Amino acid sequence: MKSYFKYIFIAFFLINFAPLFAQQQIKGVVLESTDKGNFIPVAGATVYWLGTSIGTSTDTSGVFNIKHNPNLSKLIISFVGLKSDTLLVSEQNMQNIRVILKNESQLEEVSITAERQATTIDYLNPMKTNVMTEKELFKAACCNLSESFETNPSVDVNFSDAVTGAKQIQMLGLAGTYTQITTENLPDVRGLAANYGLSFIPGSWIESIQVTKGIGSVANGYESMAGQINTELRKPFGEDKIFFNAYANNWGRYEANLNFNQKIGKNWGTTLLLHNNNWIEKMDMNHDNFMDLPIGKQFNVINRWHFDNSKGISAQIGVKAMKDDRTGGQFSHDPKDIHTGHFPLYEVKINTERLEAWGKFGYVFPQQKYKSIGLMASVLDYSQNSGFGFTTYNAKQQSIYSNLIYQSIINNTNHKFRTGLSFIYDKYDETFNQNNYKRTEIVGGSFFEYTFSQEKFNVVAGIRTDFHNLFGLIVTPRLHAKYDFSPTTVLRISAGRGQRTANIFAENSSVFASSRKVEIQNNGQSNKAYGLNPETAWNFGINLTKEFRLFNREATLELDYYRTDFGNQVVVDLDNHSQKVLFYNLQGQSYSNSVQAQIAYEPLKNMEIRLAYRLFDVKTTYSGQLLDRYLLARDRAFVNISYKTENAWNFDYTLTWFGRKRIPNTLNNPEEFRKNTYSPDYFTMNMQVSKSFFENLDVYLGVENILDFRQTDLIVNAQSPFEPYFDASLVWGNIQGRMIYGGLRYRIKNKK
Repeated sequence: MKSYFKYIFIAFFLINFAPLFAQQQIKGVVLESTDKGNFIPVAGATVYWLGTSIGTSTDTSGVFNIKHNPNLSKLIISFVGLKSDTLLVSEQNMQNIRVILKNESQLEEVSITAERQATTIDYLNPMKTNVMTEKELFKAACCNLSESFETNPSVDVNFSDAVTGAKQIQMLGLAGTYTQITTENLPDVRGLAANYGLSFIPGSWIESIQVTKGIGSVANGYESMAGQINTELRKPFGEDKIFFNAYANNWGRYEANLNFNQKIGKNWGTTLLLHNNNWIEKMDMNHDNFMDLPIGKQFNVINRWHFDNSKGISAQIGVKAMKDDRTGGQFSHDPKDIHTGHFPLYEVKINTERLEAWGKFGYVFPQQKYKSIGLMASVLDYSQNSGFGFTTYNAKQQSIYSNLIYQSIINNTNHKFRTGLSFIYDKYDETFNQNNYKRTEIVGGSFFEYTFSQEKFNVVAGIRTDFHNLFGLIVTPRLHAKYDFSPTTVLRISAGRGQRTANIFAENSSVFASSRKVEIQNNGQSNKAYGLNPETAWNFGINLTKEFRLFNREATLELDYYRTDFGNQVVVDLDNHSQKVLFYNLQGQSYSNSVQAQIAYEPLKNMEIRLAYRLFDVKTTYSGQLLDRYLLARDRAFVNISYKTENAWNFDYTLTWFGRKRIPNTLNNPEEFRKNTYSPDYFTMNMQVSKSFFENLDVYLGVENILDFRQTDLIVNAQSPFEPYFDASLVWGNIQGRMIYGGLRYRIKNKK
């Protein structure tokens, strides 16, 4: 409890005393006057002192603050498409300034000299957030969310095993379960969807992805530990009326996506998103008699409706349905297998159905744009039936989520706050072989988050309290701070606590594809989830972002360090015995240190180069020994080069080097079924070429794993999957070899 009070005290100090160090500021809000006589906030407007380069920009609520300069008196407020305004400032009108900009009656021709980068940084946000735009996502095939990070050095994506085709992410050296994954700030890849949920979000539906390292906001709950990935889907009032994508590769994968937007009247809009994919080819590149990737199909649909009356009221409702079937396992019996006549083929079948509905309501007070209230809610029904040889795992999840948020200011826009109430209901019913595990989690919570901001210094201090029906009171303090040494040099720090309930079967279903015996060491605590205590961790981070010019061209340097210390963790122990997987609460240390350096540079017009190096020091106590986390590369180096020609050709190239990974202990196996202690290091290389035609058609062709490097010893004892020592979970490298793909994107834009 001492650590709680330490961080609560720090937050209290910053909240109450930081304003004393603030310099005199000019504060105001920039609004746009619409044709209907309403006012809407202008985000990104430029505010600067006349005759100087000293300035700032408005935030998402149209609010700005700039340091007062007694030698200057005129502020210029401008925004593309709106008439600029000049404001005469005196000591009598420095607070709560309201600037109203009007539409230009006629715009002059504008020459574009620079394009928006594929990945941008939100400089106004005290939390370090990288925004991956559509331009970044189109650098690769991006068939689903799990494949959207091939050009992102901060997120690792790996196959979880050698038979299911499931991919999982890692951030800060920790499994994706420690990263909060949301869709438009509603829970998404969570609970039973942990292992396969990333593949349930089609890439063609995604408008942008926000990647936040480190601890998240208290407004989004208490579960985030390593970061947050929030996906924004295509919306009814977007630029495209129709968007179609078709994809195929030489591994027998075919996909089609159709997005349809329709405006209805002045205030309503609807979106229909359709997705279908099929895997029809059985591939066995390493000749172990097992399919390298499963065959199957997925159908996915979303229908959403959006209302906005331009007077402060907005609402949306939506429904999503998804069905995913995949089949993997053996091709045929191995003639050398003496048990051919006694056992059937080793088959892997996973059938998943997901149905959910959500709604959002928001109201912005017309005369007080800084004040708003919003409610978001969702309901989910999720079921999965799966079999791995003779092992069965069937599970159901029913969830309800709601979050009510009110935000306003204290005296002026330098002091903002958010507060609200949340509710989570999760009902789980899991059957692993003949053992049934049921639990219901009910969590009610409240939070308060204060934001202090001035021209150079911003701090967000938040605390939330939740009451969990199984685990009692949960207190979650979090702190984020940002200091601008200059408009091009920004330092951020963060600290906070997270807690989550581990879903040990859904999150580690890769061990089902083995002959390991599952043992849960829970000391008979049957009133908790699997008899285990929840996971808790503290996360601390520091990040420096510096923009500069190199040979008269723009460049950006990012340096960051994050540390995660677990107070408690559910340890998945594959080292104790090669024929067992043990689940137990941490007894000793478990931590993660992550260091990353990245530079983005434009050496030529229309060319962007990104270089990154990342170092992990991640250790966990396994059966009394503090060891490196298994199947995690300590080192990773990354190069991404993008080039666009004047005649709309796009070239994208990515080279990644992965250092060696520790492999779980297999010394208990007979010699022929043992693995090395560490894997070799290896490279992967991807490339894509695309061409735009007529401004509405893109054709693309790409190659993944150009070097054709793959792990050949994927499955231990593959010839006898029903016998001891069979294990398809020890995957450290590529499963599939060189893959060639192609496709097209076609869009019809809405009329302006």
